[in-house]
Amino acid sequence: MNDISKRLFAEWFGTLALVATVVGSGIMAETLSNNNIALALLGNTIATGAILVVLITMLGPVSGAHFNPAVSAAFALRGELSGMLAIKYITCQFLGGICGTFMAHWMFAAPIIQEATHFRSGLNQYGSEWVATFGLLMVIFGGIRYRPDAVPWMVGLYIMAAYWFTASTSFANPAVTVARSLTDSFSGIYMGDMPFFIFAQMLAVWPAYRLASWLFSCDQPRSDRTS
Repeated sequence: MNDISKRLFAEWFGTLALVATVVGSGIMAETLSNNNIALALLGNTIATGAILVVLITMLGPVSGAHFNPAVSAAFALRGELSGMLAIKYITCQFLGGICGTFMAHWMFAAPIIQEATHFRSGLNQYGSEWVATFGLLMVIFGGIRYRPDAVPWMVGLYIMAAYWFTASTSFANPAVTVARSLTDSFSGIYMGDMPFFIFAQMLAVWPAYRLASWLFSCDQPRSDRTS
């Protein structure tokens, strides 16, 4: 029981810290960038990638450092997380994300409860979330298979890249998406668009699980060498 409590707390705390960084750095970047959206996004990107490396390195040995319902669902499909524990993980992630948004608002003396007005709609946005989440899961499973010690850096760098190569700026996380629907700041998402983002993210879980199971199941014999 004590071990489970530690794992659940780690998921709550890690998601809280991740969202507080995403929202807080978004507020800071928007304030200091003088309406330069590219500069604001760059500041938001660097902070998010950096905190992911820190949190995964620190909390990975405790809970696996999922901080993401899509990741927990994928691990449940792999049989590495029981269904009940996956539900508990996901619940803690959603609660942690919401607390992270509120904490960021408090730190910047902003209204604690806000309604996001940043529209992020359209098939290109939703498709970008599928791509971002699918890629994230592939990075995680490939890293676990071949370079488990490098996973924190791989995830942090992938998210930094995906901020820029996806039209949606790569939320890739249902808990973070819900949390960001509660902030009317640079990183926010209009609540009406939020369900479509989550649907696209979760839609990526099964194909990523299947492809990773095949691609990373075992080392393939090398037949491309000349004798």
